[in-house]
Amino acid sequence: MFTMSILGLKKKQAKTFKVKVSTMDAEMEFSCEVKWKGKDLFDLVCRTIGLRETWFFGLRYTVKDTYAWLKPDKRVLDQEVPKDSPITFHFLAKFFPEKVEDELVQEITQHLFFLQVKKQILDEEIFCSPEASVLLASYAVQAKYGDYDPNFHKPGFLAQDELLPKRVLMQYQMTPDMWEEKITAWYAEHRNITRDEAEMEYLKIAQDLEMYGVSYFSITQNKRDTELLLGVDAQGLHIYSPSNKLSPNKSFPWSGIRNISYSEKEFTIKPLDKKKEVFKFYSSQLRVNKLILQLCIGNHDLFMRRRKVDSIEVQQMKAQAKEEKARKKVERQILAREKQMREEAERAKEEMEHRLFQLQDEARMANDALLRSEETADLLAEKAQIAEEEAKLLAHKAAEAEQERQRLEVTALKTKEEKRLMEQKMREAEQLAVKLVEQSERRLKEADHLKQDLNEAKDAERRAKQKLLEITKSTYPLIAAYSKRYALDHILSEELLKTEAEYMLLSSCVCACVRLEYMEKSKHLQDQLKELKSEIESLKLEEQHQAGLYSLRSYAEPPYIPHSNVRNTRA
Repeated sequence: MFTMSILGLKKKQAKTFKVKVSTMDAEMEFSCEVKWKGKDLFDLVCRTIGLRETWFFGLRYTVKDTYAWLKPDKRVLDQEVPKDSPITFHFLAKFFPEKVEDELVQEITQHLFFLQVKKQILDEEIFCSPEASVLLASYAVQAKYGDYDPNFHKPGFLAQDELLPKRVLMQYQMTPDMWEEKITAWYAEHRNITRDEAEMEYLKIAQDLEMYGVSYFSITQNKRDTELLLGVDAQGLHIYSPSNKLSPNKSFPWSGIRNISYSEKEFTIKPLDKKKEVFKFYSSQLRVNKLILQLCIGNHDLFMRRRKVDSIEVQQMKAQAKEEKARKKVERQILAREKQMREEAERAKEEMEHRLFQLQDEARMANDALLRSEETADLLAEKAQIAEEEAKLLAHKAAEAEQERQRLEVTALKTKEEKRLMEQKMREAEQLAVKLVEQSERRLKEADHLKQDLNEAKDAERRAKQKLLEITKSTYPLIAAYSKRYALDHILSEELLKTEAEYMLLSSCVCACVRLEYMEKSKHLQDQLKELKSEIESLKLEEQHQAGLYSLRSYAEPPYIPHSNVRNTRA
């Protein structure tokens, strides 16, 4: 009986299988019944994530070297899904709107499209210029982080975020910090934009990119096997060259296509205008052909649906979305007011706290000042007592200094009188020296005159001798007759010689006397000058000594000594 229950349990468990569904921001696991069709699983995922705009999305799985979409009207296990457990599906946008702002109603739909398009741009499945990449990155940052706050969003806060395609990063020689600075400059301008609005702005920019919403497939044209690319999007079918996915060589809008058919590997596009040529192309893989047909049918159906009046469900969704946006707008306004009030309250609180801290500091400072004033009062009282004692001592010293001053004044008067007498003596000595010099010069002149008279006398004597000799020679025959006269002349000659000798002696005596008298007076004058010089030096010394005593008297009453130095002074 126990064995039978285990077998029954195994049989029951075999009726379910595990499925893992990955969205752009989450992963979910489900236990599905074997009989479930693709629509059952798809509806379960949509209900789980709260998605109502289901016509844009599908469950994609990988099969061999390509991918396929889960068919809604066929059982899951009957399709070419992987045999893994759990079976992995990716919930992705299968069809893209023509105008995102008009067709995407729910916020969850916008968010899923935003995440998918962002990944395609970063993976370079959609080409984007560097300028547009930076602008899109700024909206992505706004959607993730909210309003820019320089106090919170410090440099480097985007270091871990992937925001730009690698092709753009390699195209310019710029550091991550420089890219972050450019992105932040745009990001700072997106203030007061909500996450939903930022994501919608991102999609509005992205939908204008050439490769947005286009599914590319490799095809060949005719039997020449010319390689081409087929692009399927919300606008129609486009033919590209393999080297250029941005500009199609030929386009077939959905409004101009009458029919699309394929037979095995051949596709035929019949224009609505029968005059235009039918376009045929070939695809070698059957799975790819089925995928192309699915995308063509789905995009064409959505194209026709957009041109019709919205269904009741869509109208209700748009009305609800409009009400939801209005409600959120009111909530954002209320939140903004509350935020502003809270910021004002926080600023007021900070100001009050700052004021409180200031008052506390002022109170503490006042208390400290009071304590210091009390200590200062005690110290001042002590210093006042010390100052009083010092004042008495200084008064006594002042009296002594006054007595000394009076004594010095008397001494100074005596010194002045002595100085005056010495100056008078010095003047008299100077006058005497001048007189001595004049007398010396006068005596020298007298000596010069005497020498001159002596020289004149010698000259007269020489002339007389010469004349006498001449007379003697001329009257030699009469010598005998005049012998007496000769004797007289001889006597006169001797007398003349004696007179000359006496005159020379007298002249030398006079010069010697004058010179001796001059030397004695000069010596006496030098002695007097030396004596005066010594007396003047002694008077200068006494004057300096008196000046020092006067300076001591001027400081007899000392200036005010700071209280902090009183004790040091006493010490």
